[in-house]
Formats: sequence, C-alpha cells, structure tokens
Amino acid sequence: MSPLVTDLQDAAKAASHRVRAALGQAGGVVPVVRLEGPIAAPAMSGGLGRGALNLAGVEPVLRRAFETDDAVAVALVLNSPGGSPAQSELIATRIRQLAAEHELPVLAFCEDVAASGGYWLACAADEIFVTTTSIVGSIGVISASFGAKELIGKIGLERRVFTEGDAKHRLDMFEDVREGDIEWLHGIQGDIHSAFREWVTSRRGDRLGDDPSLFTGEVWIGRKAVDLGLADGIGTLRGVLDERFPDAEVEAMHSPKPLLARLLGGSTALDGAGLAASVTTGVLEGALAGLQRRGLWANFGA
Repeated sequence: MSPLVTDLQDAAKAASHRVRAALGQAGGVVPVVRLEGPIAAPAMSGGLGRGALNLAGVEPVLRRAFETDDAVAVALVLNSPGGSPAQSELIATRIRQLAAEHELPVLAFCEDVAASGGYWLACAADEIFVTTTSIVGSIGVISASFGAKELIGKIGLERRVFTEGDAKHRLDMFEDVREGDIEWLHGIQGDIHSAFREWVTSRRGDRLGDDPSLFTGEVWIGRKAVDLGLADGIGTLRGVLDERFPDAEVEAMHSPKPLLARLLGGSTALDGAGLAASVTTGVLEGALAGLQRRGLWANFGA
C-alpha cells in the first residue's frame, strides 16, 4: 500500500473520530483503561506490589486502547493515592501523545482517590468526573523516611561510608539529618511542586478556580472538587458514557499475566527449590508491600 493511500486512510479515520466525538454519535467503541494503585518506577515497585503503576506497565494497555478500531473516546478509571512524580508525568504525557496522535477525547473517572500523582494522571484527560465521595487533589510533594541511628548502636553495628564529593552522602538513615540536607531536599520538592502546578494549570485552564489552597496539598471531596475546578462534574463511567455515546460498546482493556509467570518472575526454568524460594520471597515482599500501600492510602482516609 502506498504512503499516500495510508495517509488518506489515517486522515479519514481521524476525521471519523472527530465527528463521532463531537456529535456524541451512537455506535463505536469506548475503550476503558483502569489506572489503579500506587505509582512507582519498575525497579522500585517491588515494595509496592505488582499493582504499582508505571509507564512500562501501562503503555501497552494505553496503546491498545487508543488503537482500538472505531474508538470514539478513551475512558480512564482512576484510583490512586500517587507516588513517583516522574512516572506520573511519563504516564500522563504518553496519554496526551496518544490522544493527539489518534485525535480521541479522553475522559477520566475518579473512584475512591485521585490524589497527588493520581490527580496528575487525571489531568491528562480532557474532562474529569468524580463521585460525590471521591477524594481529589493533594497537589503537593511529600518525602518520608526512617531514622535508625540508635538502632545500629544497640545491635553492635558500625556505619562506614566512603565518598568522593560532598554531595554524595545525604539523608543517611543511620546518621543525624544535616541542615544543609533539609534545604537541598526542600529545593527539589519545590521544583517538583512547580512542575505539578504548571501541569494542572495548563490542563485545567480557565476551569480552575482561584482558591489559594488549591496548591497546598489539600484534598477535597466530590462536589467541592467540582466547585474548585479540579473536576468537571459528578458522574460515573456508565452514566456519562451512556449519555455521551448511548450505543457505543464499552470495552475494558486488560493486561492479564498468568499466575505461574507471576510466581516465577518471568522465568520458566526454576527447579523445585528455586520455585519455593521465589514463592517465599514473594510472600515477604507482599507483606512489606501491604504496609507501604496501606501507608499511602491512609493519607487520604481510604
């Protein structure tokens, strides 16, 4: 097939998408992508469990959604307390790239929580809907760690660190926090917060209210979030889609992974001992994951 024919077909498909979306035309398909769980980089998501969101994990599902034949819109179902700012930005940016490439509107539906990085993802949509009890917002930055200086002394351990460069050794959990380290961390947090604010402002535009507490890390419930311009309306996935696209097929996008593959971590060549070790490790990681996930969700009373 010649490039000209391909270009014409792509143009015709894009025009069809635009007409369907603009008219709320019956028929077509609305792919639904669930973005649920904490947000963490792949190499760091073990402690947050297999449900952690990152670009590597969600891009294949997003791509399939936007490439669905006869798609008239893409719906995102969000339930996330946030996590990695970088992964939040990467996922949101990819959503916008795919939306522009396929010229499809994106609708976000916030369930229990769309806070911090979860709200960053919501802003990738053209419209955001919440329930009356959804928790939305938390446009801020938080860092947390533990201090174990006294612990290592009690168990007879001596900390030895060798560095070249004064900035290589900061915020060591086994040492007292230095004032300069706190200033450095606040500087990084300020830069990330500014990027978050710019993203929200650019995506929400004139819909965003002028309440001074919008960017303080505060959260709001359903109707108040709409009043402040953080969301566009109260609505559920089925309710809004039935109204906008009454005869469209709602198609859930899944990325199932076989149980054996999850247990083996992608390997199919473990012997009995290796499998037992893998399962044991998975149980321990799962326990830690539960604690970390609980901590993230607990920030929002969920």
